[in-house]
Amino acid sequence: QVQLVESGGGLVEPGGSLRLSCAPAGNIFLFEVMGWYRQVPGKQRDLVATMTNRATATYADSVKGRFTISRDNAKNSVYLQMDSLKPEDTAVYYCNARPFYPKDRQWWGQGTQVTVSS
Repeated sequence: QVQLVESGGGLVEPGGSLRLSCAPAGNIFLFEVMGWYRQVPGKQRDLVATMTNRATATYADSVKGRFTISRDNAKNSVYLQMDSLKPEDTAVYYCNARPFYPKDRQWWGQGTQVTVSS
């Protein structure tokens, strides 16, 4: 069983920054895709950003230009630098990882709360 460990959430004022980190517990195979999703109560979990092992990134339109995803393949880790945060970015952020095979397999972290408020 793959366990993803997240860190870096918290409370920040509008316009501030946070950096989220995610890595698997223990040494395991390299993931093909790693990324971040977020969810607010009563709504579905939405894509924030993903990155392949070859550094191809995808962003939700709402975070383009403000958030930056990065990976460290040597550490099998993924990061999300969040700048110019807005109150509407408040959510639980979940790390996600998918292997090269099988394509329909994925794992989730436990979630980390990000609250943007003055």
